[in-house]
Amino acid sequence: MASQVFGMIILWIAGLFILYLVIFKAVKDGINRSVVGQSLEKNSDQVENKKSWLDDDLDN
Repeated sequence: MASQVFGMIILWIAGLFILYLVIFKAVKDGINRSVVGQSLEKNSDQVENKKSWLDDDLDN
């Protein structure tokens, strides 16, 4: 009886982990391939290149 419960728990954990991986991959690919995701990626590249007054701060 205890081994059946333990086996069910292991199968549930494995199933949930596989489901997590599938959803994670689908969401990541969905965002990266969408128009909004591509525009956010393009805008983040532009923001990184912007010069800030903190770059010339001598305290750092």
